[in-house]
Amino acid sequence: MNTKDFYYDLPEELIAQDPLLKRSASRLLVMDRKSGEIEHKHFEDVLSYLREGDCLVLNNTKVIPARLHGVKAGTGAHVEVLLLTRLTDKSWECIVRPGKKLRVGAEIIFAENLLSGTVIECKEDGNRIIEFHFEGIFEEILDKLGEMPLPPYITKQLSDKTRYNTVYAKEEGSAAAPTAGLHWTKELLEKVQEKGVKIAYVTLHVGLGTFRPVKVEDVEKHHMHSELYIIDKETADLINSTKKAGGRIICTGTTSCRTIESNADENGVLHPGSAWTDIFIYPGYRFKVMDGLITNFHLPESTLIMLVSAFSNRENVLHAYEEAVRKRYRFFSFGDAMFLI
Repeated sequence: MNTKDFYYDLPEELIAQDPLLKRSASRLLVMDRKSGEIEHKHFEDVLSYLREGDCLVLNNTKVIPARLHGVKAGTGAHVEVLLLTRLTDKSWECIVRPGKKLRVGAEIIFAENLLSGTVIECKEDGNRIIEFHFEGIFEEILDKLGEMPLPPYITKQLSDKTRYNTVYAKEEGSAAAPTAGLHWTKELLEKVQEKGVKIAYVTLHVGLGTFRPVKVEDVEKHHMHSELYIIDKETADLINSTKKAGGRIICTGTTSCRTIESNADENGVLHPGSAWTDIFIYPGYRFKVMDGLITNFHLPESTLIMLVSAFSNRENVLHAYEEAVRKRYRFFSFGDAMFLI
């Protein structure tokens, strides 16, 4: 299986640069994952495809304003720091630019008398461990100084930080949003529950590795980045009881999918727990829990389009993507959605 087998041609103007004014106003391409049959709808029509007794799985991670701008003490050179993983109350693993000049001991000033940091370790992959110095609550300082870490294909800054988070975002820790969830509104989720569909929340903190390209030709030789997930007992019990009663498990987003598939056994029983997962789902994978997937349109040759292809098949998915291009759907993080069922 070759990486280039998952390529499709995408005109640059179809990459959405801004969220729609109303979250649920996006378009929805609905595909029968077995036959490949396609319907063109709007996201609010998702209700007509959900059934009483189903369970909708949502990832409640929250993106923090993790991009900081500062200057190197002594030289005044501009420095950009992207927070990846919190290690202690004051230290984080970070991506820094430019990295070569920031060796151990380098000090970065982000705001006089408010926030500074010292590089305490250089990792083999080029990331840095930075210990931050501040008075007060770090999250409040970050909210003042930080920018949302938008993907590289979005060239504008976001005027409203809340639009790069879902309406149910709760657990802080992501460097990127679980973007399929951006379409849900509180009102639409209330209608889901009124229909008799249960809602289960899992947490997977999305890392920037989700945007890293697959650099090997042989798909099976690609190594996934690791991300932290949490599944509590209540959620595991809800999903297991839904399956046992004949209901379907509908995941919103590839992150929700990867979370539940990471902690399910071969019998399809989901277990509670918290761990780091590097699960890589590509064609040939046997899904243990998920029965339906709501997702955005993903980059060509990405691990995410491979996951979607595993849930249907490569030919169906690429045909659907070509149809979405022809119909001028909006692509990627702030784009339209697809429902495979």
